[in-house]
Amino acid sequence: MQTIPRRIAVKVGTSTLTHPNGTLNLRNMEHLVRVLSDLKNKGHDIILVSSGAIAVGVQKLRMSSRPQELRLKQAAAAVGQCELMHLYDKFFGEYSVIVGQILLTRDDVERPTVRENLLSTLHAMLELGAIPVINENDSVSHEEIESKDHIFGDNDTLSAIVAELCDADLLVLLSDIEGLYDADPRENPAAKLIPEIRTIDDSIRAVAKGAGSNRGTGGMITKLQAAEICQNAGIDMVITHGARPETLYKIAEGTPVGTLFIGTRGA
Repeated sequence: MQTIPRRIAVKVGTSTLTHPNGTLNLRNMEHLVRVLSDLKNKGHDIILVSSGAIAVGVQKLRMSSRPQELRLKQAAAAVGQCELMHLYDKFFGEYSVIVGQILLTRDDVERPTVRENLLSTLHAMLELGAIPVINENDSVSHEEIESKDHIFGDNDTLSAIVAELCDADLLVLLSDIEGLYDADPRENPAAKLIPEIRTIDDSIRAVAKGAGSNRGTGGMITKLQAAEICQNAGIDMVITHGARPETLYKIAEGTPVGTLFIGTRGA
């Protein structure tokens, strides 16, 4: 990135927000909120796309495991979304930052009239100094939680669409891996991180194999799909590990972290 991004969209996945046992990782969540609040204080516009509603709902409802039945998944999502927003409001409020919730379905981003209204709402919130907290509306939409293809891929694709809608300069995907490697690092200890990608071709797609964490629905393939949306819109995108939110400072300053997908602005 050759320019400092003014407007930054950040997507946080389920694996970053929860512990391996599925309970909320309050330390990670609070740390992320503190960094995002500080970046906002430095003059950046911040948009947060957050996964995790179903996982949080499963724990709050004391379910023994993630349910398989659609209606139970949607019930867990409804309960979990309340808990997530309660905590985001609490944590951001400690730094005098106002947040607002926006829940989307696939139709919302595909229907022109609804898309236009959504765009107006997002820009109005940013103008008023609020941070939009966006998630897939799992309680009424079944495509994401039922489809084996994962329409929004644990919000990876959704975050890219939101970044485009908001005219963001940068999208950061906080994942459970450092970035895109030339081989699966979980299977090959000699795998090397790819620091920068200008073109997504068949060779890049070939290395983007394997599933994401079992607490989320995304994998590297959905992250590449998000990167393609961003690159086509002229938006830089970075994949980096979500366990260290402070790396967002370096990313916002243009320091190489994780894997950077160069958009038109950074070319």
